[in-house]
Amino acid sequence: MGEPMNRSNQGKLLVVLAVTAAALWLLSPSYQFYSMTPAQREATAPAKLAEMRKKAIHLGLDLQGGLQLLLEVDTQGLKPTEARDAVDRAREIINNRIDQFGVAEPLIQIEGENRIAVQLPGLTDRGRAIDLIGKTALLEFKVVRTEQEQQALFSRLDNWLLARGVKAPDTSLAKTPLTGLIVGGVVRNEDVPAVQGMLATPGIDSILTADTEVLLGAESDSRAQGGGRPLYVLKRTAEMTGGSIASASAQVGLDQTNPGAWGVSMQMTPKGRADFARVSGANVGRQLAIVLDGVVQTAPFIRDRITGGNASITGGSFDVNTAKDIAIVLRAGALPRAVKVLEERTVGPSLGADSIHEGITAGLIGTAMVVGFMAIYYQLSGLIAIAALLLNLLYLIAAMAAVGATLTLPGLAGIVLTVGMAVDTNVLIFERIREEMRSGKGIHESVRLGYDRAFRTIFDAHSTTLISALFLFQFGTGPIKGFAVTLSIGLLANLFTAVVFTRMIYDFWLDRGKVERLSI
Repeated sequence: MGEPMNRSNQGKLLVVLAVTAAALWLLSPSYQFYSMTPAQREATAPAKLAEMRKKAIHLGLDLQGGLQLLLEVDTQGLKPTEARDAVDRAREIINNRIDQFGVAEPLIQIEGENRIAVQLPGLTDRGRAIDLIGKTALLEFKVVRTEQEQQALFSRLDNWLLARGVKAPDTSLAKTPLTGLIVGGVVRNEDVPAVQGMLATPGIDSILTADTEVLLGAESDSRAQGGGRPLYVLKRTAEMTGGSIASASAQVGLDQTNPGAWGVSMQMTPKGRADFARVSGANVGRQLAIVLDGVVQTAPFIRDRITGGNASITGGSFDVNTAKDIAIVLRAGALPRAVKVLEERTVGPSLGADSIHEGITAGLIGTAMVVGFMAIYYQLSGLIAIAALLLNLLYLIAAMAAVGATLTLPGLAGIVLTVGMAVDTNVLIFERIREEMRSGKGIHESVRLGYDRAFRTIFDAHSTTLISALFLFQFGTGPIKGFAVTLSIGLLANLFTAVVFTRMIYDFWLDRGKVERLSI
């Protein structure tokens, strides 16, 4: 009759069972999400589906599809050093925006002199992503001219346009081609192209003073609740810029006239607070326009000197995504130069499915061959190694799900490499045990010495590989990081299964009774 399990093995068994149970629990959301049929996903509420997707293991662009963009940074007129700095800064800002957007494991890298390649796995809202990435996000605070100054300027512009034969689309506005299209300070949406064309007429700057400009407001501007876009006359010189903003966030209830509307709350830097107090104090009773990329977002009246350093962008038509995106670009900063989309490509999920199928097929074939070799060559000990390998893969996938890592095709390569190292680890242990047995030592002593003497080699090999993986993660991008993360987790899981799990099995087996022959 075998001896009862000693306390050391009991502790190891409890640890293995606890880790295995935790791994299965962590993988349950992934299994639930990826086992759903298309009909089941269609019937699931979007909010619940999004929550399930968040908890499940993430798949990269090459496995689940997504958006791939090629951007070009406008570097015309810049010196070579300035152009390089502008492209580097643009890449950094785009990376910050995408990070806040919530895309897992994006790939953002510079190609050539002024191009940036962007890969966004799993992204479905193409238009929103392109707008977020390409928005220059130049934020300016400008004083609005008085009503009298605006009317006087519009009158001069009408006369100037008439002298050059510029006509309004409506023949009834023959004498007022510009002001006839402005009703209550708002231009109807159908008249916006005509107004923009008039304001772009060559030579019109001669009518505008050196410190005066005319800008359209956003459709979300509270003045445009009936439809259309407000027209503002502003001081050209900005009182403040986005450099004064410390943070920004999307919030509800910023607009007192529409408490349920979304807006963007901005908190200023210490210098920004001082500047804002000075600007607001000097312009009490006037409008201060908040201009984003040449469009007036809102222009509230200054009732009193503002010392708190808080400002907001509000609009009746803001939805949660619009407010969040504006907050993101403000936090990330303005692009140094304009960015143009040269090429866009949507990678469909079918390609990803093919990649997954081929990767799994290759992995299964390789694993099956390894399993067959271990079982034939090392017999029962080989089966122990196979069990450790399966646990290793379980822990690896579960850990990736826990930390929110993204599985890519290079990540699958990392899993295959982990399988190879796991097998190599067990081979080292088995051959050490064989050497000890050939030298005449007993089975118990051979197993103990085999593990003890193989451990240093195993630890050194895993440590050096782990250091390499950490460097890949630190300095690599996108898929390279995915490979590094997968390999790192796999190495740690392999150390646990090889040193703790297989040793526990041997100790348990040998402690059960007198073992005369070791199947190895």
